[in-house]
Amino acid sequence: MAGRLLANLLVMGGTVLGRAVVQAYRQAIVNANSSGAAQEVVNGIRKASKAITEQEARQILGVSEKTSWEEILKKYDTMFEKNAKSGSFYLQSKVHRAKECLESIYHEKPDITN
Repeated sequence: MAGRLLANLLVMGGTVLGRAVVQAYRQAIVNANSSGAAQEVVNGIRKASKAITEQEARQILGVSEKTSWEEILKKYDTMFEKNAKSGSFYLQSKVHRAKECLESIYHEKPDITN
């Protein structure tokens, strides 16, 4: 009899505690969504995972600061196609991200080759 009573108390206590945890979690999600904190964190993670530096982009494509945009595009096309046929999707995506990075830099500056 005492064992049964103890088991019932444990089950009821666990149920009450479980409901309280779920309710607190739901409230935390509502609070985060209303303040926009959750979306800011997600956006920050996405940007950080995709962003590469100009130096890293130049190393990936094997170009210098004096390389013209046309030469960069030729390097990009060659490397992208090689990795598309028999290479790695990871390397192909790094080459693409490097081109995107340098593209934003080259389009900000009027003409850096002269």
